[in-house]
Parts: sequence; structure tokens; C-alpha cells
Amino acid sequence: MRLHRLTVRAFGPFAGTHHIDFDRLASQGLFLLHGPTGAGKTAVLDAVCFALYAEVPGVRQGHRHALRSDHAAPDTPTEVVLDLTVGGRRLEITRRPEQTRPRKRGTGTTRDRAAVTLRERDAATGNWSALSRSHQETAQELGQLLGMSRDQFCQVVLLPQGDFARFLRAGAEDRARLLGRLFDTRRFAAAERHLTELRAGVQQRVREGDDILLSLLHRIRQAATGLAGRGEPPSDAPAPGTPHLAEAVLVQSAIARSAAREGRDIAALALSAAEAAHDLAEHRLAEAREQHRRRQRHQEALRRRTALAQQREHTDRDRDRLDRARAADTVAPALALRDAAEAELRAAAEAERRARLSLSGPSDEPAERLAERERSVRRHLGALASARRAEDRSRHLSAELHRLQDEDRADRDLLTEAARRRACHQEEHDRLQARVEQARQEAHRADRLAEELARARERETAARNRDDIAGRLRAAEADLLRARELAAAAYDHWLGLKERRLQGFAAELAAGLGAGRPCPVCGSSEHPAPARPDAGHIDRAAEERARAGHQQAQTDRDRAAAALAALREQQAGWVAASGEDALEDLTARVTALQDAHASALAQGEDLGRAREELRLAEREHAGLLTAEREAERRIAARASRIETLGAELDALREETEQARDGAPSVAHRVAVLEEEAEALAEAARAALASEEAAVRLKEADARLADAAYRAGFGTPRAAQEALLDPSEQRVLQQRLDAWRAEEAAVAAALSDHTPGAEGDAVADPDSARAAAVAATGRLRKAAAADAAAHSRCAELDALSGQAAREAVRLAPLRDECRRVTALADLAAGTSSANAYRMRLETYVLAARLEQVAAAAGARLQRMSAGRYLLTHSDARSGRGRSGLGLHVLDGWTGRERDTATLSGGETFFVSLALALGLADVVAEEAGGRRLDTLFIDEGFGSLDEQTLDEVLDVLDSLREQDRSVGIVSHVPDLRTRIPAQLEIVKSRRGSTVRHRTLLPGG
Repeated sequence: MRLHRLTVRAFGPFAGTHHIDFDRLASQGLFLLHGPTGAGKTAVLDAVCFALYAEVPGVRQGHRHALRSDHAAPDTPTEVVLDLTVGGRRLEITRRPEQTRPRKRGTGTTRDRAAVTLRERDAATGNWSALSRSHQETAQELGQLLGMSRDQFCQVVLLPQGDFARFLRAGAEDRARLLGRLFDTRRFAAAERHLTELRAGVQQRVREGDDILLSLLHRIRQAATGLAGRGEPPSDAPAPGTPHLAEAVLVQSAIARSAAREGRDIAALALSAAEAAHDLAEHRLAEAREQHRRRQRHQEALRRRTALAQQREHTDRDRDRLDRARAADTVAPALALRDAAEAELRAAAEAERRARLSLSGPSDEPAERLAERERSVRRHLGALASARRAEDRSRHLSAELHRLQDEDRADRDLLTEAARRRACHQEEHDRLQARVEQARQEAHRADRLAEELARARERETAARNRDDIAGRLRAAEADLLRARELAAAAYDHWLGLKERRLQGFAAELAAGLGAGRPCPVCGSSEHPAPARPDAGHIDRAAEERARAGHQQAQTDRDRAAAALAALREQQAGWVAASGEDALEDLTARVTALQDAHASALAQGEDLGRAREELRLAEREHAGLLTAEREAERRIAARASRIETLGAELDALREETEQARDGAPSVAHRVAVLEEEAEALAEAARAALASEEAAVRLKEADARLADAAYRAGFGTPRAAQEALLDPSEQRVLQQRLDAWRAEEAAVAAALSDHTPGAEGDAVADPDSARAAAVAATGRLRKAAAADAAAHSRCAELDALSGQAAREAVRLAPLRDECRRVTALADLAAGTSSANAYRMRLETYVLAARLEQVAAAAGARLQRMSAGRYLLTHSDARSGRGRSGLGLHVLDGWTGRERDTATLSGGETFFVSLALALGLADVVAEEAGGRRLDTLFIDEGFGSLDEQTLDEVLDVLDSLREQDRSVGIVSHVPDLRTRIPAQLEIVKSRRGSTVRHRTLLPGG
């Protein structure tokens, strides 16, 4: 990359337009930028960085309002134009930051958005062609050509000597942060985190597998409870993570299964004996119950026979009543038909009465006379049909005439209003045009404010999260401390219970002893003095609960530690995103930007409405002209139509006046006659229906009398009184059926048993029942013991199978855990195989630092006349990282010196050599792009005359590589040593630039 020409206008301290010719300055290799403090030497470098990246370096980035010169005239725009060659292409970049300028019309100011123009020069023709005006496209194009970020460019092209002096004296962590910004090592840090996560995950899976095995072992021991003396598995449990935990679990499960099968065989023999005794007792009980049942049944039959004899009279009455009800059921249809005919006659008579009330003439006329009157009225209605049509036509014509007259008045009013509105059109048009222009300017301002507001909100959100997470960090630290204390207390509690259990283990063994059973310790079947548990005895369940509590406390402690680490990582990210500004300041800035943006947006939103209103006003003006012409045409066409309708309407009104015959209208007279005809028709129908209902009632009376006689009743009333509901008949029939069934059952019971039969006196059901109950109890105990033995065997088989499958599943997982843990520890620098305890990211940064030290060493030897050489060290520095050490080898003493022991002048030229070396390495890292123009900022005042000559010789040697170096300094001695100079002159009206070239010897 080579700079050719820079033009600044109203930028920083420069009020006017100033041109800087880098080709002229770089013609001798070295050139000097000098001037008094605050004149604007650094502003030249800021302008170069702003042209390339739209940002300035250092602490000034983010303060775009500081780019504009306070000395510039209000109508002079701030602008930077940079002409450079990069990647073999000659480009020109023109940038303008967002800025405020006076309005072109009226008073006040408006805000212009940031703008950029990228052009390229054709080497063959010398003409410039535009490439892009887009910020994004320009940034992508320059990013691909430069191959460096803004931080890298500021570090290797604009060499800040103060940063490298601090780099020399910094610790390993600070050096790592600087190198991490220049060389992107995030993928290696991500690899470390990924390996750590893999290790934690696989270790967690192994722990979960061990917990499952231990849980299965605990369940196996619970299932084997009560098998003491027949191979019960030992009570000591292996700890989680034990290498041979799976083998121990499988051995103990095999012992438990063997003891369970022995118990199952014993229980089967006991069950067989209990079943035989139970069958015999049940058979004797059944015989005794049968003899006792026959005696009681004969006595009960005698009592029931006496009761049946007492109920016979009442049963005969029910049988006679049921027979009469069934005979009356044949008369019921005729009764229902007669009641329906009577109800129908009453309804018809009532309907006839109501229909005759609405008649205007005599109310006792027969149905034939009423029908004749109806036909007469309807003939009169047919004669009025023509008059009714004439009346409807008259009404329609009258409405149309009124409509035409209203339209005529409306058109005339329209002509008057259109003339008035056309007179006011020009004034409204000018007002809307000014409103559109104002809204357009506010819309542009709202877009600029939206970008600033988005960035401010991001920083505010990051700051809020940064402050919020501080409290959560304190809470997480307190939780971790509490979890550690609880874990320690749970561990002490478990060890105490375990020790107390061991002290009383003799009593626990004695609890399983029984008469005749051998002791599991001495083998004796006699137990004269078994140990007794004391008041504070601890059993296995209490110890297991304590151990489980200890494991849970350890899990809680690990979870709290992981949560604290995650919060600390989040805090670092939020601090990096928010900076050091207070949340209140950021919130105040967001509020101010929100208010400004809302105001501009509200005014800018009026643009669409203003444009629409302007367009509507113009359309309305054209429409008014068209409406006037149309209204005049309609008025002329409507006059003849109004005259024709008036004449026809007069003729129709004369015709309908005769047909009304005093009624309000022909339609009203027709409605009255139609209502009279409907009333006559309804009365005729009702009279005819009443006569027919009377005939049907006489016929129903005759059929009812005949049905009652055939059923055996003297009168219809007697048949009606004998009727019973079906439910009552069912009750009577059920009582009769029950009496007959009881009579048959008593006869059968009396014939089944004869008093005094053999064996009646010796049956004793109570004693047989007691013997059967005792046999059943023994059988149940034996069956429960047998079922429990089979269930125990099945449960132990299933648990053993699960344990075997879990052991097979865990085997490859344990191997994977060992491999992943070894690799993660190696990358994290905690493995014994990592001799330098160096992390993976640090290893990569150390390799880059070693390249930088090698490149800087050659220049340092020349600057120091062969005395000093910069070397890289992998040794650890205290408790810091290893691999990021820098030492200076003193050729005069043959010893290495720490960079912190260098003097001020030594620190300068060592840091200068380091900066030049770093520039070479970063350029190579960026794709090998050549950097033909470098700038060095200050630091030469700390050198003596001889060292200054050597440093200038090294810088001048860069000219042999067709590279130029600009020195930014106010050291007076440099003005006589460097011929090509750019002087920055400071004044009250702003700074100016002056090119100077010293003559040889002057």
C-alpha cells in the first residue's frame, strides 16, 4: 500500500482545504511531520484512517462530531479525499461524515448523511471511473484489498510507539490481549472451550453411569434383604469412579442371586405341605355346612307355608281386579275416540265464534251465505287494479320529478363552489409544496438519528447487562461458598455416621440371628448373649442417606462453580461491548437520541401525507374544471325532462282521484276490501268445521256403547272405572306370580328333607370353620413366602441383567473419557505431558511472537550497533502464562536482560524495532500485501545523538526496499537531519500545512 495524495477540508484543526503530496514527501524515503503541540500532526493520520475505515484510531473513535473543524465556515462541508495504490490498483476515496449545514432555502440547519465515493484510475488512459457510492460495498472492496482490520492497520502502518513501550513492560496477560487483537486466535480459544465442554460432558456421563450402577447395587441389596446366612452380598459399596466398580457390582449380584434361589426351593416345599392340609380342612367344613343348611331349610319352609295360608284371601281379590282391568282395556280405544271428538267440537265452536266477531254484517249467516259475500268483494277488487297501477305510476313520477329538481339545484351549487375553490387553489398549492420539502429534510435526519440510536441502544443494553450481572456474580460467589460449606458438612456427617455404624455393627449382625440358625461370624447355632443395639445405633439405611446427601452436596457445589464461571464469562463480554461509560450517561444519550429521532420521524412521516395532499390538490383542481363542464351539460339536458314529467303526472292524478271514492288512496281502499274478503273466508271455513265436528261426536258415542256391552260392562262409565294403568296391572301380576312361586318353592323344600335323617345330630360347622381358617392362614403365609421368593429371584435376575448391560455400555465410555480428558488437559496446559503448562491459544500466540522477535532482532542489532538482540522466551513468568516472554540479549555482557530494565532511549529503539517487525509479520499474515508507507509517532526525543543516527539509518534503509517512513515528532534536531518535511502551522483561524525541502547542508 502506497499513499499518493491527501486532501482535507474542514477536518479537525484544518479550517479550509489543504493538500498533502505524499509522493513528494516520500521521494527521499524519510519525511518529517512536525509542528507545535495541538497543531494537527495526528489529525493527518486520523484523516488517512478515516478515509480507509470511516473511523479514526484510538480514543477518538465514536466521536464523529469531533471530525468537523470548529474553525470552518458553516457552509464548508467536512471532507477527506485519499489517493493511494493498494493491491496494484490506483484508487481515490472521498468521504464525508454526517454533519450539519445551513438550509439552502430559508433559515435554520439541516443534517446531511455520511457519504462515500470510490473511484479507480485506468493506468492506460489516466481516466478515473466511479466504482461505488455504497458504504457497505466500499468497505468490502477496501477490506479485501488491504487485508487488515482497523486495529491492525493502526498498529502496523500508524506505529504508536507508546503502545509498544507498554508492550515491552507488560505482563503475559496484557501481551496476550494485544497479540490476540492483531492475530485472530479465537478459533484456538474456541477449540480449548470445546475440549473442556467435551471433557465435562463425558465425565458427567461416566458419573451418571456409575450412579446407575451404584443405584442398581443398592436395589440388589434391598431385594436380597432377609437372606443373611445364605450368601447375602457384603454391605461395603465401591465409590463412584472406582476403576473396577462394574466388576464389584456384578460379583455381589451373583452372590445375591445364588442365595435367593436356595430360599425359593425351601419356600416351595413349605407351600406344598400347607396346600394338602388346607384341602382336607375345606372338605370337612363343606360337609358340616351342607348338613346344617338342610335342617335350617326345612324349618324355614314350614314357616313360609303358614304365611302363604294367611295371604290367600287377599291374593284372590287381586286376581279378580286384574281380570276386570284386562276386560276394560278392550273398551279404552272407544273411550279415547269419544273424548277426542268432544274436544274437537268445542275447539271448532270457539274458532267459529272468534271468526264471526270480525264480520261487519249479520253474525248468524250460514256458511253458504258467507262464501257468496266473499266472492262479491273480490270481484270489486279486480275492478280497482288499473287505478292502483296508475296511482303507483303517479308516485314514481312525482319522486323522479323531485329528484331531478334536487339534482338541478345541486349542479348549480356545484358551479358556484367550483368557482370559489379554483380561486384559492394557487395559495394552497404553494403551502403544500413547502410542507413536502420540510418533511423530506426531516425524513433524512430521522434516518441518520436511527443509526446513532441503534448503536447507543446496543451499548446501553450491554451496560445494563454489565451492571445487572455484577449482583448475580456476588450472589453466585455466595452460592458457591455456601455449597462448598454444605458439601464439607455433608462429608463430615457421612463419615461420622459410618464410624458409629461400624461401632454398633455387632448388634446389626445379631438382629439377623434366629433359633437354630448358624451365626455368620462363628458358625454356632446357639446364641446365648447376642448383642443389643444401643439408643443411638445407626443402620445401613441411615448411612446410605448420609452418603447420598454427601453426593448431592458435591453435585450442587460443581453446579454452583460452573454457574459462577459462566457469569464471569458473560460479564467480560458485556464489559467489552459497553466500555467504561456509566449506564446513566448511556441511558441519557439514548433518551436524547430517542426524543430527537421521534421528533424527526414524526415530522418526516408527514412526507407521504404532504405529497398525497399536493397530488390530491392538483387532481382536485383538474377535477373542478371537469365538474363545471359536466354540471352545465346536465342542467341543459335536464330542463326538457322536467317539463315532460309534469304533464304526465297531472293526467295520472285525475284518473286516481275518481277510484279512491273518498279513501286516502287507492291502495288504502284495496287493503280495506282485501281484509274484509279474508274475514268472510275465515268465518265460512270455521262454520263448516263446526258442523262436521258435531257429526263425528254422535258417531263416537254409538261406538263406545257397543264396545262396553261386548266387554261385559252395563254402562260405558263402569268400563271406565275398571281401567287400570299398565304399571298397576304389572304390580298386581307380579304379586300373583310371587305368591305362586313361593307356594311351589315351599312344596319343594318340604319334599327335599325329612326330619330325623341320619347324621343330622353330629354336624358341628363352627369347629370345622375354625379348623379351615387356621389351615387357610398357614397356606397364605406359605404362598406369600413362595411368591416373595420367586419375586426376589426374578427381581434379582432383572437387576443383574441391567447391571451387566450398564457395565458393557460404560466400558467404551470410560475409554473415551480417559482420551478426552488427556487431550483437554493438554490443550488447557494442566497436563503433565505439557511441560511448559502452555495453553493452546498461548502456544499459537507464542509462535507469532517468536516470528515478531526474529524480524525485530535484525533491525535492533543495527540500531544498537550490534549490542542488543531481541529474543523470545518460553519460560513462565511468576504465575502468568508461559511462552510470551521477551528478553534483550546484551552482546557486551553476554547476559539476557528483562525488557522492563531498559532505559528510556533503549526502550524507544527496541520498541521501534518491535513495531517494524510486527508490521512485517502482520502484513505477511494479511496475505503478504506490501506496506510501502509507514508512520512513526513520537519517541525520538529520548535518544542520544549517536543512537538517533543509527535509528535514522535503519529507517532510511527501508528506502532500499522502495518504502517510505513518515516520522511524526516535534524534536528540533530532526528538522536538520530529514530534508523532506511537512510542517503544520497553528493559528487562531485554524491550522495549515506547508511542504518544505531542505537543501543539502542547510
